[in-house]
Amino acid sequence: MRKQPENIYWLQNNNERQPPRQGPSGRPNGQTPQQRPSNNLNRWLMLVVGILLVVYIVNWFNSTNQTNSAPKQVELNYTQFYNQIAAKNIKTATLIGQTDITGTLRVAVSNQTQYHVYQLPNGDPDLAAKLNASGATVYIQPPVDNSFWFTILLDFLPWLVLIGAILFFTRRASQGQQGIFSFGKSRAKLILEDRPSTTFADVAGVDESKYELEEVVEFLKTPQKFQRLGGKIPRGVLLVGPPGTGKTLLARAVAGEAGVPFFSMSGSEFVEVLVGVGASRVRDLFDQAKKASPSIIFIDEIDAVGRQRGSSINTNDEREQTLNQLLVEMDGFDNRQAVVVIAATNRPDGLDLALLRPGRFDRRVTVDRPDWNGRLAILKIHSRTVPLASDVDMTRIARSTTGMVGADLANLVNEAALLAARRNQDNVTQQNFEEALDKILLGAERPLVLSDDDLDVTAYHEGGHALAGLLSEGADPVTKVTIVPRGQALGVTMSTPLDDRYNYSKEYLLVQVVTALGGRAAEQVVFGKITTGAENDLQRVTAIARQMVSRWGMSERLGTISFSERQSPFSGGGDTGAPSNYSEETAELIDEEVDRIVRSSYAQTVELLTAYRPTLDRIAQELRRQETIDSKQLLSIMEETGAPIASTQFSTDPTHPHAIIAPTPPSVLPGTSDIQ
Repeated sequence: MRKQPENIYWLQNNNERQPPRQGPSGRPNGQTPQQRPSNNLNRWLMLVVGILLVVYIVNWFNSTNQTNSAPKQVELNYTQFYNQIAAKNIKTATLIGQTDITGTLRVAVSNQTQYHVYQLPNGDPDLAAKLNASGATVYIQPPVDNSFWFTILLDFLPWLVLIGAILFFTRRASQGQQGIFSFGKSRAKLILEDRPSTTFADVAGVDESKYELEEVVEFLKTPQKFQRLGGKIPRGVLLVGPPGTGKTLLARAVAGEAGVPFFSMSGSEFVEVLVGVGASRVRDLFDQAKKASPSIIFIDEIDAVGRQRGSSINTNDEREQTLNQLLVEMDGFDNRQAVVVIAATNRPDGLDLALLRPGRFDRRVTVDRPDWNGRLAILKIHSRTVPLASDVDMTRIARSTTGMVGADLANLVNEAALLAARRNQDNVTQQNFEEALDKILLGAERPLVLSDDDLDVTAYHEGGHALAGLLSEGADPVTKVTIVPRGQALGVTMSTPLDDRYNYSKEYLLVQVVTALGGRAAEQVVFGKITTGAENDLQRVTAIARQMVSRWGMSERLGTISFSERQSPFSGGGDTGAPSNYSEETAELIDEEVDRIVRSSYAQTVELLTAYRPTLDRIAQELRRQETIDSKQLLSIMEETGAPIASTQFSTDPTHPHAIIAPTPPSVLPGTSDIQ
């Protein structure tokens, strides 16, 4: 059994007492200017202290005045007092309990007619009778309550309150000064091994990545197994992949499987306004991890602090200082200390080369989009706590969600459950999943009131997309056509790929261009005029054609040459618009080839729709009547009008859906067409 680190509880307590995170205004996050409980407490405390001081000062002056205004009296001992009784010089005597005697004399003693006597303990019980016999007037007065604790309370309570207030304000000031210097403390969240954590059983769809990380887990569990043969500790593992693929989940699963302390921190939490704070936090984080060794440090979104440094060696950028400290810490590990750094990013192309070299991040694990088997496993995990109806087919849903990642699938299951709950259903049905998928991809339905002319244009536009796809060999099967406005689109045509695609032929890309131009071509064939509804179609057509020419070498005139730099497959962005390294003549040639591809495809599309105009009219009529038609209805219309159907429109997979929508993975390849 592995020995628990002796300072693990100190680490936990020190980690939990982090200073509040400062917002832009200098206040803790989530606290508005009106929420000032500490300031109110200070004001009330100062008010109470002020009142006590005033009361004490008033009492002190009163007691002083009473002392000064009181008549002077002579102090008589007990023998002198009895002599005065015998001489009948006592005029009055006031017996105060059994402790004091005061009164007046007939003849002044020491020029004073007032006297005071302290009685002896258990004094003369016949004293009152003797005074009466001497002609004195005797008064009996109860004793004054001069309790010790009462006196202490009256005399020292104001001072105690004043000292306590001074200590309180001094401590607050000291904490404020410590807060200034606590900027350099690490804000990493510590998850100890005895707390519930994620395991590999909670991760699906990224089996290849799990296999890569299992060796890291095994090393953290049994480092001696590798060290006995001279193996060194893997310094770092870099998880690379698109957003939402489960990089953070994998890191937590490694910590859960290894059963070691897990320090989690975001890259953006290192850098602050103050100079040197980021480097200090890096040092503090690695110090804590070394003390809790074996342990794992997880830095999410490391590109926030690990971007490439500038070319100038005189720069004093705070982010670069933080990166330099991170490089030093990762290269300064003791081989006997089992501390592994796991980092996650979706922009590996922007990381500094010194950070990626062997010895720092020894391994780069790609967490890519899952295939349909991976999506099926992910859906099963997220639907474990969701009551499913008997008609739910997870295989159909997995095949219809091409290009989705784990976060998208989790959102799909959640939206379907919310939809079923709004309808007061006991179970989540297949229809709930289909409607939730429509909502995620296209947005909610919009109750727009369109004129008949607009509805006709939209119906023929979407009918042109559908008919071009149905007639073109190699096109993805058309699964649904609708003229119901959703999101920013007035109508949508859905095409579902038969399977996940990772390679695209020139013929397939040209078919995609033809299908995307079907809406504009239908407007030209039917109405003899064009509208602005094809804006989105033209953007995608231009992007496909330009990439065919400049990126994939699919132009005979330009040959097999690429005129663009490869973009990061994980960034999710398109062309950055960076200056190209080819001449103006080549640029003009590229533009001519793009124009040629689009023009020839458009002419082909117009020819197809003109030849099968009756089929186009029939599809538009059904759209006006039903608003939404599926693949079965489309195939029936094609058979009724005698139009040929491309073989790729019939799926050979019996589990393939016929009315489920799905996107196509690359952003330049349209899986849907819409009119805006």
